[in-house]
Amino acid sequence: MKQRIQHIHLTGIGGIGMSGIAELLHNQGFTVQGSDMNENANVRRLRELGIVVSIGHRAENIAGADVVVVSSAIAADNVEIVAAREQGIPVIPRAEMLAELMRMKQGIAIAGSHGKTTITSLIAHGMEAAGLDPTYVIGGRLIASGSNARLGESPWLVAEADESDGSFLRLSPMIAVVSNIDPEHLDHYGSFDALLDAFRQFVNRVPFYGRVVLHHEHPHVAALRADLHKPVTTYGSSAQADLHLVESTSDASGQFFTAAMADGTDLGRFRLALPGRHNAENALAAVAVLLDLGIDLEVIRSALARFEGIQRRFQCTALGPGTLIDDYGHHPREVMATLATARRCWPDREITVIFQPHRYTRTRDLMQQFFGAFDDAHTVALLPVYAAGEPPIEGADSRAIGEG
Repeated sequence: MKQRIQHIHLTGIGGIGMSGIAELLHNQGFTVQGSDMNENANVRRLRELGIVVSIGHRAENIAGADVVVVSSAIAADNVEIVAAREQGIPVIPRAEMLAELMRMKQGIAIAGSHGKTTITSLIAHGMEAAGLDPTYVIGGRLIASGSNARLGESPWLVAEADESDGSFLRLSPMIAVVSNIDPEHLDHYGSFDALLDAFRQFVNRVPFYGRVVLHHEHPHVAALRADLHKPVTTYGSSAQADLHLVESTSDASGQFFTAAMADGTDLGRFRLALPGRHNAENALAAVAVLLDLGIDLEVIRSALARFEGIQRRFQCTALGPGTLIDDYGHHPREVMATLATARRCWPDREITVIFQPHRYTRTRDLMQQFFGAFDDAHTVALLPVYAAGEPPIEGADSRAIGEG
């Protein structure tokens, strides 16, 4: 690619996924620039790296670009996209650029409705601990480095696979992980069956000599195995899973959990800074991948114990007599998992939730699930919906959630 492309513009560069791609391209020596509608921490970090970021979308922003990479949140009539097409400059989605980066390496792609960022982070961290020096792009910033992207020297690239617009089907990973599949993004797919079919296509993009890692207890994920004729590893809480959780105990500082294999092999005890049984299962998905890469179990155990966590993933800040937890979860299942974890960690505390729904379409499609999502909270404050570029939908707002 570098022989033909030198100057890359990213429209919507301030998003977490786009900023990670920008950082990787910059570190590979490309001239990278971009634009976003708002200043944020991602924009500030990119500027610190020397990347030019314009606030606001304007046709002149794309001057000199050989290609324009566009976020899924950017509309087709965006002034920069229109200008690029008028000038004959290729316009590609973020996933196509990620696929190009993965094409030059051996990819590990993590897909699913929930847990992608945690699993991806743990895999990348474990590979670094083992000296494998991976490249990675993560949908959240690691607390240890403050970054969500890194350019490594090894042939491995670890990345989240975004199913929201079907663009994960551009990826051809060596190893694929699917954590769960919930009825989401139906505005794009049209039906849940179409979403399930997309996941079937995704796991079948893994070559016959690769590996697919599946959550054993999730029925729609487990059903993917029927269509696969390649190595599969399952994980979960059931003893029938290839790697399964035996016991977990959480407190405010994290958790200890024990795990075993289906043949009875004891994997021993693990320490993880992330509380919650769902995070223990996320860790097992990472363990499955790391073992497949030939990493010693004791190296994996040590890596999990030293993992400091991810920004905005049950990130705790002490505030005098209270504790502030910042969590990115915006799906009802994620909300319930976060609140259940908080309840286990602080059983005698009152829990107050401040929640901002994300996207009108998601709020509409998941309205019934939101009605019971806050049962573990004493008090709930609902902020206006974060539109992410979508127009309002009548009845799909915070008031409707509160009245449900």
